[in-house]
Amino acid sequence: MATLTFLGAAGTVTGSKHLLDLNGRRVLVDCGLFQGLKELRLRNWAALPIDPKQIDAVVLTHAHLDHCGYLPRLVGAGFRGRIFCTPGTKDLCTLILPDSAHIQEEDARDANRRGYSKHLRALPLYTQLDAARALTQLQPVGYERPVPVIPGVDVEFINAGHLLGSAYARVRVGDKTILFGGDLGRYGRPVLPDPTRVEAADVLLLESTYGDRLHGADDGGARLAAIVNETIQQGGKIIIPSFAVGRVEELLYWLRLLEQTKRIPALPVYVDSPMAAGALQFYSERVNELDPDMKPAEHDVAVFGTGRMTVVDSARESAALVASNTPAIIIAASGMATGGRVLHHLVADLPNPKNTVLFVGYQSEGTRGRKLLDGAKHIKMHGQEVPVAARIERLDSMSAHADAAEIMQWLSGFARPPAMTYLVHGEPVALEALRARIQTERGWPVHIAKHLERVEIALG
Repeated sequence: MATLTFLGAAGTVTGSKHLLDLNGRRVLVDCGLFQGLKELRLRNWAALPIDPKQIDAVVLTHAHLDHCGYLPRLVGAGFRGRIFCTPGTKDLCTLILPDSAHIQEEDARDANRRGYSKHLRALPLYTQLDAARALTQLQPVGYERPVPVIPGVDVEFINAGHLLGSAYARVRVGDKTILFGGDLGRYGRPVLPDPTRVEAADVLLLESTYGDRLHGADDGGARLAAIVNETIQQGGKIIIPSFAVGRVEELLYWLRLLEQTKRIPALPVYVDSPMAAGALQFYSERVNELDPDMKPAEHDVAVFGTGRMTVVDSARESAALVASNTPAIIIAASGMATGGRVLHHLVADLPNPKNTVLFVGYQSEGTRGRKLLDGAKHIKMHGQEVPVAARIERLDSMSAHADAAEIMQWLSGFARPPAMTYLVHGEPVALEALRARIQTERGWPVHIAKHLERVEIALG
């Protein structure tokens, strides 16, 4: 008998952590940060219900912060085992974890300098030293190459089409398989391949971020072109909060296509994220893992670029860009406006009705991005209330998460139903909608995981 404990992404879309316990040997699948609502973010500071020293190994499905961003905290608390992941995930972690640590340290310094922390002295959740130590424990494993992680437990990574290096983690315990779905990619999108078909699993953990909705039909970039043209015509900027890894690549793909087809002018495009520049390089080096349409002969950093693209490296260059009133497209992290350089752009540009803030990914409850989409008239950033006069837009067609129909399409590949499907990584309405749909259309047993819930998995 094994047990599975949901330490995160249960009833919410962030903080993915699933603890598999087999006779006292423990594997943690994903190790993500909670983001969004304060009550969720406070979980990052609370001690785990298990001592990190008692965890034998970690398995990562991919490199987004809500799946890997807690690793430095885990290592700082004493975890010394190996962290299994794909080579692409390892590459991206070398960018994401140090950057996250830098932001943690920078936010603590700002809070102390400006006096807006409620604590006597604000401390970072973890440091860059913690992130560096975590990187030394990464153990890359290629796709579809089963490898033992602890005695009696093997893991195999299967391409999920969600991000460079993203995977489902198929864990084998004896003759049973547990498929940790991570995040499920989409069908027929540029840059990344379709999610790989899976025919069987005894237990399935399935994400449900968009379990209650459908993405808009692919319009070939028409709405993006309209937003860009309308904003530029009135002399404004387009600020795009974006995940520095994954979303930037698709944004640049579409902007390049729109320029080449003359549907938007050749505008200044700024990628205000050194991490995004590094990610572009890694995507270019792993063209064999991308969509077949990304031809190797063309595939270099430029294939993601535009005619007037600039990668902004230094803080000084970023500050100059913030101060500029020149119409331009500015892509900056973070994607949910929870931190990073995009906050400086929002502070400067939200009060101007000529500007547009365009969200191109999921916005978790409690994040600044969600508040802006919900119509907030003021947003608190860097200890000040910033008025919102800019146009706020969203574009769901670039989401890297499968919608409800795509999830059902992927499930249709199973030759037999899992003994149990656990729904994770979703908000309550989406979870319930997907549960009902799977039970109605496929007749499978489905359970919505609860935070800290522990379930038994029969191995015999």
